[in-house]
Amino acid sequence: MSRVYNFSAGPAMLPEEVLIQARDEMLDWQGSGMSVMEMSHRGKEFISIATQAEADLRELLNVPDNYKVLFLQGGASSQFAMVPMNLLQGKKSADYLNTGSWSKKAIAECKKYSDVNIAGAAPDGVFSVPAQADLKLDPDAAYLHYTPNETIQGIEFPYVPETGDVPLAADFSSTILSRPIDISRFGIIYAGAQKNIGPAGLTLVILREDLIKEPLAGTPSMLTYRTMVDGESMYNTPPTFGWYLAGLVFQWLKRNGGLTAMAKINERKAGLLYTAIDSSDFYANPVDPACRSWMNIPFTLADAALDADFLAGAKEAGLVTLKGHRSVGGMRASIYNAMPEEGVRALVDFMVDFEKRRG
Repeated sequence: MSRVYNFSAGPAMLPEEVLIQARDEMLDWQGSGMSVMEMSHRGKEFISIATQAEADLRELLNVPDNYKVLFLQGGASSQFAMVPMNLLQGKKSADYLNTGSWSKKAIAECKKYSDVNIAGAAPDGVFSVPAQADLKLDPDAAYLHYTPNETIQGIEFPYVPETGDVPLAADFSSTILSRPIDISRFGIIYAGAQKNIGPAGLTLVILREDLIKEPLAGTPSMLTYRTMVDGESMYNTPPTFGWYLAGLVFQWLKRNGGLTAMAKINERKAGLLYTAIDSSDFYANPVDPACRSWMNIPFTLADAALDADFLAGAKEAGLVTLKGHRSVGGMRASIYNAMPEEGVRALVDFMVDFEKRRG
């Protein structure tokens, strides 16, 4: 069977040439006689892999020298707890923006450790984000946390919130590496790997050094940023194969023009799909056009009774994992970096054909 175009929100498709390289190195990494999965994380072979991966990531994102890069486990969901545990630092509350499913989960986790000020939220029933002018920021908050891209709702912030002296924390899981980011605007960013970085099981954290202080009393060592920084992400055995694959993705990005080039491709891919939706009365996207995601594009059919037929036909055409999240319904096409333009064009062609036959 030939490979399909996989529109999953995560775990998502990886660049094919990265998978081919990993396959070719599976039994013998560069003459070592062993797989990366078999290497000691303390051995010189894996240390070279880890060092190169961090250097490439720093280059891609232009990470300033006063930021630490961590390759951890636990997914972005573990960061929902680690952020307040480590960043409250004597403050009584933190600011959060509530714009969708993942920001709600982050808020619920923070409430276990402190008060939460909802500094802004999407209006009820509207797929949008609050404007900067409408944010109710607390100048004494420990930090402001937001989700730049809500994977389920397909909402994306068109701006980076201004927070003054309050550190900015962000869950970049579904948008990291899709375009350049000014890291210096943030105190901390984190991201689960399974969308634009690599396989599930790896979590990336980029943290400003001045925020590495004492955590809440009783915080486990595994959830302490200082412990992870001091151990260079190897306090325990790290997810070595995921780290290695992420490094291959970073090299793939560099070979293909870096994040500036990737941004142009991603904007073009999203434009193709949004144009197809907007030019049809058969398909609709529920998101405020000013806040539409480049990465996750939900859409509905005019008649929901046709959803099953649409999904079945798409699968026959080699277009899979298009079913929308149960909380939103309809369809969702996630078009991360590894989704080629040809895949988006194939989806658009199928949508046009399906509308002609069933619309």
